[in-house]
Amino acid sequence: MLAVFLVTFPFFALVAAGYLAARSRLLPLEAIPGLNAFVLFFALPCMLYRFGAGTPIAQLLDGSVALVWGVAALLVVAATVRLTRRGRLGWNDTAFGALVAAFPNTGFMGVPLLAALLGAAATGPVIISIVFDMVVTSSLCIALSRLDAPAHAGGSAALQAARKALRGIVLNPMPWSILLGAAASAAQWRLPGPIDRTVAMLADAASPAALFTIGAVLARGALMARAAGGTPRRGAAAQVLPVVLIKLLAHPLLVAGLGAAARAAGLPLSQGALVTLVLVAALPSASNVSMLAERFGADNARIARIILWTTVAAFFTFPLAVAWLR
Repeated sequence: MLAVFLVTFPFFALVAAGYLAARSRLLPLEAIPGLNAFVLFFALPCMLYRFGAGTPIAQLLDGSVALVWGVAALLVVAATVRLTRRGRLGWNDTAFGALVAAFPNTGFMGVPLLAALLGAAATGPVIISIVFDMVVTSSLCIALSRLDAPAHAGGSAALQAARKALRGIVLNPMPWSILLGAAASAAQWRLPGPIDRTVAMLADAASPAALFTIGAVLARGALMARAAGGTPRRGAAAQVLPVVLIKLLAHPLLVAGLGAAARAAGLPLSQGALVTLVLVAALPSASNVSMLAERFGADNARIARIILWTTVAAFFTFPLAVAWLR
C-alpha cells in the first residue's frame, strides 16, 4: 500500500499545488485559460500522439475494451439520471450531473498516472476510454441537457445541442492526436528526428502542466461558484455526495463486474486491460465538465463541488483501488 502511495502522491501533490497557487492568487485567475490552452492544444496532444504511435494498432482497436467501457458509461449515465431526476432537478442539471459521474479525468490525470503505475500496456484501454467519453458520453449528456430547452429553427434543442457537441469534438485536438498516432502506429511511421524531439519535449511537459492546471481550474471553479451562488450549502451534500459515490465507488465496481462477465462469456478481454479500465473508472471526475456546465447554463457550483470532492477523495480511494486490484 505504501508503495502505491509513493507513486500516486506526486500526481495529487501537483494538483494541490495548482489549487493553492490559484486560491492564494499567486497564480492569477486570468492566467489559467492560457495554462489550460498550453496543455490542451500543445502538451497533451503531443503526449497522446506519442502514446498512440507507440501502441500496437490492435490494442487501439480492441472491441472488447470499447464494449465494456461503453456499456458501463451508459449505465452510469442512466443510473445517475434516474437518481437525480427523483430529486426533481431539471434536465440541464441532471445531465451534467450524469456526465460528471461517468466522465473520469482521463486526459489530464489518468494518462500520466496509469502510465506510471502500469506501463505501456495501459495505453490502449486508456485511449479507447478517452475517445468513447469525448464522442459518445459527452454528446449524449449534452443532448439530454437540452430536453427542457425550447426548440429553435432547425430542429429540436437536444439535436442542436448534439450538433454543437460534435462540432466541439471536431475542434478538440485530443481526438485528432490520437487518430494521427494510431495511423502512425498502423503505418509503422516515425516523425523526422528534430520534429520528434520537439514533440517529445512537449509531451514530457504534459504531465506536470496538466496536473497543476487541474488544481488551478478547481480553485477557480470553487471561487466562481461561491461568487455566483448556485446550490445552497445546506443542500449541497444531498445533491453532491450521491454523485461522488457513483463516480468513485459504483463506476469502478460496475466496470469490474462487466469485465468479469465479458471474460466469463469468452470475450477476448485481457486481465491487464480490465485492470486498466477499472482504474480509469476510479479516477476523479473530469475538470472540463465544469466549463461545459457553465457554457450550457447548468448549476456550475454543484458540478464544481462534485469535481473537487472526487479529486480530494480520490487521493485516498484511488490507491485503495490499486491495492485491491493487485
